[in-house]
Amino acid sequence: MGILDEDVVRVREQTDIVALIGEQLALKKVGTRYRGLCPFHQEKTPSFYVNAEMGLYKCFGCQASGDAITFVREMEHLDFVEAVERLAAKAGIQLRYDDKRTTESRSRNEKLAEVVGAAIEEYHHLLLDSPEAGAARRYLRSRGFDGDAARRFKIGWAPDEWDHLSRVLQKQGVKRDDLVTAGLAFVNRANRLQDQFRARVLFPIYDSSGKPVGFGGRAMGDQMPKYKNSPDNPLYHKSRVLYGLNWAKAEVVARGEVIVCEGYTDVMAFALAGAPNAVATCGTALTDEHVRALKNLARRVVLAYDADSAGQGAAEKWYTWEAEYEIELRVAALPAGKDPADTWQESPAALIEAVEHATPFLQFRLDRLFA
Repeated sequence: MGILDEDVVRVREQTDIVALIGEQLALKKVGTRYRGLCPFHQEKTPSFYVNAEMGLYKCFGCQASGDAITFVREMEHLDFVEAVERLAAKAGIQLRYDDKRTTESRSRNEKLAEVVGAAIEEYHHLLLDSPEAGAARRYLRSRGFDGDAARRFKIGWAPDEWDHLSRVLQKQGVKRDDLVTAGLAFVNRANRLQDQFRARVLFPIYDSSGKPVGFGGRAMGDQMPKYKNSPDNPLYHKSRVLYGLNWAKAEVVARGEVIVCEGYTDVMAFALAGAPNAVATCGTALTDEHVRALKNLARRVVLAYDADSAGQGAAEKWYTWEAEYEIELRVAALPAGKDPADTWQESPAALIEAVEHATPFLQFRLDRLFA
């Protein structure tokens, strides 16, 4: 039986993460954060940080990170419900539980996430090992991404076949309906199961907690559209999900800054350049839901859109959001005609410099007005 989401939120909000972690290790205040020796690995120099405002911790040594619930789960080897119950008891919160229907829905979503995870593994295997993925590997190399980068970001390849993934996963016991519901396949006019992606390089998409939810695909041939995302489904909602947030979240909090891009390869480029605090929209314009999620993690937002009229124009709608959400907005000074991935390929240092010397949003607007 699951716990009501609002009660989980109450537990997170009413748990003093500094006091909680302080019961396990000595913490020293450093600026706005707290630092101590990581409880998850042996170290002599403290690399474990706690952000009280965000309610998150991160170790820069072993990369352990999470919130109060995660900390209790890891330290006490509990499952999610047990950890929430433990914290609720400490805070004196009476928990409410889902009804059977909600519990079944959550269970189904977990199952769908497993199906998407299996698809990620199959497509990733094909990219690395299939002779037919040569064009995809050449494309990635042309953008500066080697095999290590492909493995780090779990990039995949959907072969030029109607039902490769459907056949493979059904042999593994995945049901036809689950493939469709997870957005991996659809029933065509001939009443046959057909893969959603074909002849595309695939970038797996995860939610902020790291659960696999979908894909973004780039066509290799003349196939249209050039870019295609998983359809909205119980797991994936493009108006809410930000590509790369699962990897970037802890860094965003630690740095107090998030870099917002337009493309998957832009996020990869920033990470490889040494700025792993970048995220991207998934084939859609930024939404209020995206902005609300980001402002809860960091107050400084750097827009790193393509340096063309369309990309710069997309930044204009942030004017209202900057005031409404009280964020510090800047615009990266990317070279004309270059996106972040292009800039990184020519000079990683130039990409980092573009962010470090980002223009305050008001100045950016004035420059455009008088250009």
